[in-house]
Amino acid sequence: MYRIVEEPIDLAALVRLVADPGAGAVVTFSGTTRNESGGRPVRSLTYEAYPEMAERKLGEIGREARERHEILRIAIHHRVGTLPVGEVSVGIAVSAPHRAPAFAACRFAIERIKEDLPVWKKERFADGTEEWVGAPRGAPDR
Repeated sequence: MYRIVEEPIDLAALVRLVADPGAGAVVTFSGTTRNESGGRPVRSLTYEAYPEMAERKLGEIGREARERHEILRIAIHHRVGTLPVGEVSVGIAVSAPHRAPAFAACRFAIERIKEDLPVWKKERFADGTEEWVGAPRGAPDR
């Protein structure tokens, strides 16, 4: 349910992971690489992680989402490696009896991922420069 992956993220597979006969709603989120950052054209993004630590944190985020919201299941995959513009870097699927908690849990999960997941991102710009950005709280300086 909670994985760091090197291959492209398959949202349909995430939806299958959260399938439940009690679900009246399944909400998905896909975070994709943008073609600009801070007004500068981006060529690609590279994500790095210590998979065991990151997967443990994804599990914590999933458990907290279930505790805070009335959902049935949640699955989260985050990609590592170099991704071109337009590729999915994070995928989330949530099933719940009703749509409101499914949406709320999905939003909660992506916000926590952005704050706390130990995944590091390097932006490569069209001019050939690159920089590490967006390290989560408590992450080492890069």
